[in-house]
Amino acid sequence: WLKSSGQAPGRLFEAAGEAWRPHRVVAMFWRSLARRAEAKLQHGSFGGFFHSEALTGALPRKQNSPQRPAYGLYPELLSGTAFTVPRAKNRYAWLYRVRPSVQHSPQSAALYEPWAHPTWVSPPFRHPCPPVQFRFRPLPPVAGSIDFVDGAATVAANGDPTAQDGCSANAYAVTTSMSANNRFMRHADADVLILPQDGDLIVRTEFGDLHVGPCELALVQRGTVFQVNLPEGSSGARGYFLENFGDFFVVPELGPIGISGGLAHPRHFLAPEARYEERDGDFELVSKFMGRLFRSPLRHSPFDVVAWYGNLAPCKYDMRLFAAMNTVTYDHPDPSINVVLSSYTTAPGLANVDFVIFPPRWMAAEGTFRPPWFHRNYMSEFMGLLHGNYDAKPDSFVPGASSVHNRFTPHGPDAAAVRAGTEADTTKPERYSNSLAFMWETRLPWHPSEHALATMNDADYPTCWADVEKRFDASAQPGDEPYAFPFEGRGK
Repeated sequence: WLKSSGQAPGRLFEAAGEAWRPHRVVAMFWRSLARRAEAKLQHGSFGGFFHSEALTGALPRKQNSPQRPAYGLYPELLSGTAFTVPRAKNRYAWLYRVRPSVQHSPQSAALYEPWAHPTWVSPPFRHPCPPVQFRFRPLPPVAGSIDFVDGAATVAANGDPTAQDGCSANAYAVTTSMSANNRFMRHADADVLILPQDGDLIVRTEFGDLHVGPCELALVQRGTVFQVNLPEGSSGARGYFLENFGDFFVVPELGPIGISGGLAHPRHFLAPEARYEERDGDFELVSKFMGRLFRSPLRHSPFDVVAWYGNLAPCKYDMRLFAAMNTVTYDHPDPSINVVLSSYTTAPGLANVDFVIFPPRWMAAEGTFRPPWFHRNYMSEFMGLLHGNYDAKPDSFVPGASSVHNRFTPHGPDAAAVRAGTEADTTKPERYSNSLAFMWETRLPWHPSEHALATMNDADYPTCWADVEKRFDASAQPGDEPYAFPFEGRGK
C-alpha cells in the first residue's frame, strides 16, 4: 500500500504533520483499499441501468425469471414505482438471491415490535412552530456502543410519510457499526440520503457496499435493506441524513447550460458490485413503515443477493466532482444553480426537496455584494455545514450545525459578512476554498422536532442580525448609476 501511494513511508508520515497518529494511518490504509476497489464500481447514468454478479453466470441475460435459475437462486423484483409509470420514470431492479426476502422478514405481525425511538421521529408534528429563524447546535458527543439507528436524531421535518410527501432532516452520531449489533434497516417510507461530516462510513446494502467519506454522499432507495458501518480502525462518525418521502431523486435538467458539462454529471454516480453472504444467526431487522419504527428478530442475513440488474440501485457521488456554475459579470445567481439532485412534485419546477451544495468556487462578480443577499423565500431552507465555514455566517456557523429558515421568514448574511461584502475589492476575483455547505430546500415549511427544540436549539440565533448597520442617509443623493460590469473595464 505504501508503495502504491507513491510516497516512501517517511514522506507519508511527514505529510501527515504533527497531527499524525497510528489510527490515522490505519484509516488511510482502509481508505486506499476502498478507493482501489472503486475501480470496479460501475459507472453509468444516474437512473440508468447497472448489472452486477458475484458469481459468473448468476445473472440471467435472456430473461428475468427463468424456471431453473443458475446456482439455485431465487429471482425477485424490487419495484420503486407503479408498473404502469411511463418508462422514462420507471424504477426497478431484479435481484437473484439465496433466499427470497419473505424469509428475511418476521413470520407474524406479533413479531413487529413497535419502537418509540427517543430522538428519531416522523412528521406530522403537533407542537407549535413559530415563524422565527432557527439554528441548531451539532449533536453532542456520544458514549457507549451507539450505531446509526440508535444515534439518529430528527432536527426538522415536514409532510407525511404515509402520504409519500415531504421529507425529514436528521443528524447522526455513531460509535459502532450496525453489523456489530447484528442489525439491519429497511425503510419503506423514504429514500435515504446520507452526508458524512466527520468520519468515513461503509454503507452495506443488498446490492453491495459503498464506502463514503466527508464530501461524498450515499443514496439508498426505499425498500432496500442496508447497514451503516464504520471502517476498521474507526472510533466514530457523525453527519446528516435526509429521508425523502416524495418522488425519487433525479439530476436536474441543464437547459441552456448544455450537455458538455456543468453541475453533477450522471456518470459520476457509482453503484456497488454484487456481494453476498450466507449467514444464519440472531439478527434484528429495524423497519420504518408509515412513520413508525419496528424491531423484529431475523434468522438469516438479508445480504444474500448474488446478482442484480436495474435502475433502482444504491449509489454514491463525490461532491468534489460538482461543476459549479456562477456569474462572471455581476449580481448573484439564485441558489438553484447549485442543485445536485431534485425530488419534484407534479407542479412544473416545484420541488418536494432540492439538494443544493455550496462548494469551493470562484466569485468574480464586479460591483456586486457577493455574499448571499437578504431574502424572504417561498421555499423553506434547511442548511448544514459539512466542512470549513459558510460565507454568509463565517464566524458562527460550525460543521455539524444546522439552520432552518422557513417560508417568507427573513434571513441573510450576518453583520460581519455584510461589512466584508460591502468593503471587498470586487475588481479582483476571490476563490472560496476549504468549505462545503449544503441546503435541503423544500416547498413545505420545516417543523423542528421537540427533541431539537429542547436540546439543540440556539435560541439567540436571531440576534446575529442585531448589529447590521443602519446605513440610510436621505441627504446622500446618488449620481448616475454606473454599469456593474462596464464594457470598457474599470477606471477607463
